[in-house]
Amino acid sequence: MFQVGDTVVVKHTNDEGEVVEIINAKMVVVQVKGVNFPVYTDQLEYPYFKRFTENKLFPPEKEKKYIDDVQVEKKPLSKKVVDGVWLTFIPVMHSDEFGDDVVDELKIHLVNRTESDYHFQYDLSYINKPGFELKNTIKAFEDFYIHDIDFETLNDSPVFSVEFALVKPIKGKADYHETHLKLKAKQVFQKIRETQEQGHATFSYRIMETCPDKQEEAEKLDVSALTKAGYKVYDASLTRQHLEPAKGVIDLHIEKLAMNYEKLNAFEALTIQLQTFEKYLDLAIVHHLPSMVVIHGVGTGKLRDEIHEALKMRREVKTFVNQYHPSYGYGATEIYFTKK
Repeated sequence: MFQVGDTVVVKHTNDEGEVVEIINAKMVVVQVKGVNFPVYTDQLEYPYFKRFTENKLFPPEKEKKYIDDVQVEKKPLSKKVVDGVWLTFIPVMHSDEFGDDVVDELKIHLVNRTESDYHFQYDLSYINKPGFELKNTIKAFEDFYIHDIDFETLNDSPVFSVEFALVKPIKGKADYHETHLKLKAKQVFQKIRETQEQGHATFSYRIMETCPDKQEEAEKLDVSALTKAGYKVYDASLTRQHLEPAKGVIDLHIEKLAMNYEKLNAFEALTIQLQTFEKYLDLAIVHHLPSMVVIHGVGTGKLRDEIHEALKMRREVKTFVNQYHPSYGYGATEIYFTKK
């Protein structure tokens, strides 16, 4: 049985590394050249055993080679694959009395396989229990460990939300992007079975393929005549730089908006929810978002109806619909804005 700190060799790559974490009886986390990754223990061996088996008591006499016979060694070029940003899950399991693998928890990593560095805000939310939030920075081609979750919490309909902001602005690319992933226990269990059959230790979901393009600005008007006439003209694009970023998805569940939500009455809670909705609706319009999703839940329908009445009065809203959504059921309204 391997222990933390053991020096090991990965059989299929012949790389030497160190055990940095024990996941379960069948799997450990190994660090090789500064990179951590999970490996099944049957794919590891101790380096001294490998060296012993490779060393011969009487090594064969080497065949003489002349300088003209020696070929120049060509080292293969290793190229990093750019295929997006992923949420990676490592199942932590134990064997029950029948010898079956039972999943206890999932280790969650954010994996950035792009050439850009991002500031990110990770938010895990549930329907009936508190979630988890984390703000940090992930560099290009970095694997960032976030936290562990109990496997049984997948029954509480978890939603994984990640907001990204470029560390260094890129011309033509949006400075901000957000994405959401909703998982169910049955889907994850099927994924785990597939990974075991394929001999893999992890499974992943791509949450961002590439940094999205920046929305094109409307053609600027010629305001020189107004300026000459003494009017002060402000550049709205410069004003937007000082505003809070817009969100493509806003969750209005009261436990997300107020720390003391349990002490609020129905009217107070509804007031906070509507104020938050108006705020992010205005930000979406100012930042020229093409669409927006408002999560209001099902409940009595009061919040949904108030939102729909407000949307009918906004000329910037082209259309909106409350239909079944795979991530939110009937508890969300999709809003589409008129193009500027």
